[in-house]
Amino acid sequence: MVNPQRAWETAYHQLEIQLDPASFNTWVRNTTFLSCEGNVFTIGAVNSYACEMLQGRFYRSIQRLVSDAYGHPVELRFVLHTPRVEETEPDELPLLKLLQQKERTPDLPPSPLHRQVERPEYQELTGLALKPEMTFDRFIVNQANNLAYQAALSVAESPAAIYNPLFIHGDTGLGKTHLLTAIAHVCRQQGLRVIYTTGEAFTNDLVEAIRNRTNAMFRERYRSADVLLVDDIQFIKGKQSTQEEFFHTFNALVQFNRQVVLSSDKHPSEISALEDRLRTRFQGGLVVDLQPPELETRIAILQMWAAESGVSFSQDVLYMIAESAPDSIRELRGYFLQMEAKAKLNPTGFTRDSAQFVVETYRRPRQQVTPKLVIEATARVYGLQPEDLTSKRRSSQINLARQVAMYLAREITNTTLNHIGILFERTHSTVLHSCNKIAEMLECDEILRLRVEKIRRTVREMVE
Repeated sequence: MVNPQRAWETAYHQLEIQLDPASFNTWVRNTTFLSCEGNVFTIGAVNSYACEMLQGRFYRSIQRLVSDAYGHPVELRFVLHTPRVEETEPDELPLLKLLQQKERTPDLPPSPLHRQVERPEYQELTGLALKPEMTFDRFIVNQANNLAYQAALSVAESPAAIYNPLFIHGDTGLGKTHLLTAIAHVCRQQGLRVIYTTGEAFTNDLVEAIRNRTNAMFRERYRSADVLLVDDIQFIKGKQSTQEEFFHTFNALVQFNRQVVLSSDKHPSEISALEDRLRTRFQGGLVVDLQPPELETRIAILQMWAAESGVSFSQDVLYMIAESAPDSIRELRGYFLQMEAKAKLNPTGFTRDSAQFVVETYRRPRQQVTPKLVIEATARVYGLQPEDLTSKRRSSQINLARQVAMYLAREITNTTLNHIGILFERTHSTVLHSCNKIAEMLECDEILRLRVEKIRRTVREMVE
């Protein structure tokens, strides 16, 4: 069990990230940890109205965060507390001290302004390590990814000159990380200051900056980059403080002609709980997608890997591996590594039958989670019939359950917003609004969060 003071500070920083800036600044920022007796935390607020709001509207959210940080369920008590302001003697006032110092200091030629300002020292933020093998030379180009490849190459050769921002989207394992890393390699070779990171790492860096009160250093690090590449930017959705910080970072970089490259598993218009001002900026540059490679491209990739690793496979074995992973280069890599290990252990006896055995052993049966399955699980948890969720009925319970089903159908299936709208007989904008609304409610509604988790468990049980 951690120190109560430390637990409150941890919860305080989490609240700064989760709440919108107006709510946090109005109700939480000036609170003070006073004491902890047993499991009752006493927190001071600056006025009685703040006490009422914290004890009422925000109580459950704060209680959950403090309990998680403390490692034990707690109760909260908010009381009126006005911090004591110590009186300052006149001779201690900074201006008087400065004047007194000036009287004692002989007149000297003024130093340049940049030498007068004390700048914080910090370790260089280089972002995540770059994988050396992810270069443009090792990216197999085909019709499905040629546009994304050419755009990435143009950005690497002339940052901020053509496409800014560049937004690359596509399913997992199709080469988004490879292209971002290849851009980073080329830009670093040009002597540019490059930061390659992920949406999750950016969020974690911000949390650390808030906790350590080094926000200014955090901003200077990211905003002084010549090229900023953020993989999986969809991670910042629903995180208001992170989106606020990234919005200003994005603006600062683009305004000063610095290159921004982003990747996501979805088109910007389909990322739920993403602020419109970020969505429009992401779409303000070039948006390109990556599609699964065709069979010939997958075979070419396997041939490149085989040549690099020094193993030899027959054409029918390569064809079998390529057929086993039609949708993901990452999955294709997994099959190849299995084959490579077996072939090196038994170089003379590795046949097509051996390859077939490896494929069948490695493959995991894919359980398809469909929107209809999500609708059925949601209806079961809410005590409704599946047809209730797709009907025109508009009771409050059915409306909420319908919005939850839309949200989960978008989150845990690969279904587009348009197709979800067809299933529910709703428009694309209605589905997007429902997804955004549920994502926002999950930030502060503990009951809804538990119910959504129960639906997720129900879906998993139904496909097992």
